Amino acid sequence: MSPIKSWWLFLLIWGVTINLSAQDDLISILEKESSDSTLVNLTEATFKSSRVINGHSVEMRDGGVLEFLISHRFGRINEGIDEFFGLDDSNIRLGLEFGITQNLNIGIGRSSFEKQYDGFIKYRFLRQQSGARNVPITAVAFASMAINTLDDLPDQDLDFTNRTNYSYQILLARKFNPGFSLQITPTLVHKNLVSLESDDNDLYSIGVGARQKITKRLAINVEYFYQLNKPEGQGVHNSLSLGVDIETGGHVFQLHVTNSRAMIEKGFITETTDNFFDGDIHFGFNISRVFNLSNKERESW
Repeated sequence: MSPIKSWWLFLLIWGVTINLSAQDDLISILEKESSDSTLVNLTEATFKSSRVINGHSVEMRDGGVLEFLISHRFGRINEGIDEFFGLDDSNIRLGLEFGITQNLNIGIGRSSFEKQYDGFIKYRFLRQQSGARNVPITAVAFASMAINTLDDLPDQDLDFTNRTNYSYQILLARKFNPGFSLQITPTLVHKNLVSLESDDNDLYSIGVGARQKITKRLAINVEYFYQLNKPEGQGVHNSLSLGVDIETGGHVFQLHVTNSRAMIEKGFITETTDNFFDGDIHFGFNISRVFNLSNKERESW
């Protein structure tokens, strides 16, 4: 083969090689872009528990996961040593909460306060995420019903309707960074029976909850509910609570101080009669334990 033909053959082979290499590089780039475009980063652990303190957080249980929640609220600390700083007086709520799916939870509970039974449903319709789809917040719809089973007073004969109350909330939360989360909770509480004819049956409030992580297993929480149409002259105050979350494996301990004794929305939002800044403070705690009843591996949070 002549030198000229050899040179042209070399150029041809070199050109084909460069072209195939460029095609491979282009395919690799397209595959990477396709992979990146389908990547979704779901936000995990906006709060560590299903409760901020008294109120619900946007956290949900996965499908097939059962949570057992024990909540205590003691008497006022300023009652002094005669009442052992409130520890002689205790209210308790026992609750079971179950994840039907990762976005749909239900729960039931029994409180010693007013001997109330309650049930709720909780549905997450938005989840904070980044990547292929950017969603800046997590949003959860919440609805509950509670019934008071205290014995009738001598001058009362309350039927089922007059004993029931309903609460509706939209929980809106954002995890701004690995350490700080904020939640806003517009709330409607409907009471079938009110104290005075002039009182509203529908009570509106705005809740604010925040979490600041201190260490891997320790966080500080604050929660406040402001009542928009609070009944006048009945000694009702807004609910204020401060707390600490401690995570120990499958348990989450929440220790807190609050001016609220009740542990369901109708009670702590609209019927708190103690003033936090006058020293009417109750020590309390929540203990949570989860059980995986599904054969599937739990999704990572």
